[in-house]
Amino acid sequence: MMDPSKIREKIGRFRILVIGRANAGKTTILQRVCNTRKNPEIYNSAGEKIDATVLMASTERGEHDIENEMVFASNPGFIFHDSRGFEAGGESEFDKVKAFIAGRSKETKLRKQLHAIWYCIPMDEASRSFTEGEIKFFSQCDTGSIPVIVLFTKFDALYDLAYSELKSKGASIEEAEEQAPKHAEESFAKGSQLKFLYHSKDIRRPPKCHVCLPNMDNDDANCGPLIERTAGTLNSEVLTQLFVSTQQTNLELCMKFAVEKILPKVFDSAATPDGHRQLISELGTWFPHIWGYVSVSILLRARAMLIQVIARRSQWYVSVSVLLRARAMLIQVIARRSQRVRGQYIDPLPTLSH
Repeated sequence: MMDPSKIREKIGRFRILVIGRANAGKTTILQRVCNTRKNPEIYNSAGEKIDATVLMASTERGEHDIENEMVFASNPGFIFHDSRGFEAGGESEFDKVKAFIAGRSKETKLRKQLHAIWYCIPMDEASRSFTEGEIKFFSQCDTGSIPVIVLFTKFDALYDLAYSELKSKGASIEEAEEQAPKHAEESFAKGSQLKFLYHSKDIRRPPKCHVCLPNMDNDDANCGPLIERTAGTLNSEVLTQLFVSTQQTNLELCMKFAVEKILPKVFDSAATPDGHRQLISELGTWFPHIWGYVSVSILLRARAMLIQVIARRSQWYVSVSVLLRARAMLIQVIARRSQRVRGQYIDPLPTLSH
C-alpha cells in the first residue's frame, strides 16, 4: 500500500467533473463534501488564481471555461470542474464537455486525468423528467473508464408527495411525517426515473450508480452516501486510497477501508514488535487528515464501527486476542493523530490481554 504522501506526490489531487442543471445545488454539495460554507477559489488551467470580479463579469457575458479549477481552502485535496449551462442540450456546450472528458482521458499522467464525474439532477423540478441534455449525455458521451455517479439532489422535495400518499392511506400526521423519507426512497427506487436511466434503449451509457441527497443545505447534512458510492466505483486501488484519504466527512469509510485492505495482509505478523509498527503505519495511511481536532462523537462512532466491521469481515481465521489487539491499535492511531479534542486528550483503548 502506497503512503498517501507519496500518492499525492505522484498524482496530486483528486479531480472531479461536476455536471448539472443550473440551481441543481452543485455548489452546496461541494461545500458539504469539503466541510465549509465558503465559496471555492477559482484557478485557470495555468494554475493562476482568477479574481472573483473578473470571473463574475465573464459569467454575466455567458462565458465559462470548463478547464477552470475550483478548490476549497478547507480541503484543497479536491479539484472540481464545472460544466455550467449544459442542461439546455445545445451542441456547443455538449461538444465542450465531450472534448474535455476525451482530452483528460488521453492524459498520460494520472494527476492530469479526470478521476470521477458527478452528474447532478434536481428533484424539485415540476416534471422531474430528464432533460434533452441529460439524455444526450447518457446516450452519446463516452466517458471510458471514468465512473459517472448520478446525484439526485434536493431529494427532500419528494417528501411532501410521500407525505400526501401516506395520509391518503390513513396514516396519522405524525406517522406520515416520520415515514415520508423512507416512503419517498422506496417509491423512487421503483419509479420511472431509474427504470429509464438504467434500462431504457435511449440510454446507451448509463451511470455506474446513483445516490439520493436530501437536505444538503442543512448544517447536519450527510454526504456520506455520496462519498461511499464514489469510492466503490473506482477501479484503481491507488485512486481509491487517494479519494478515501482525501475526503474528511466520513471517518467510518476510512476505517472500513483500513480494516478491509490492511488487516488481512498483516494479521500473521501483528504479534511481533515490527509487525505492530507495520500495522500502525499502514493503518494510518487511511487517516492522513486526522492530526488536529476531531469531535468526541466521531471518535466514539469510529470505535463502535471498527468493532462491527471486524465482527462482520473477519471471515479468515484469527484468534480473538489478535482481533482485540488490532482494534486497540487502530484506535491508538486515531487518538494519536487527533492530538486533542476540545482541550482534552482522548485516551486510546489499552491493548487488551489474551
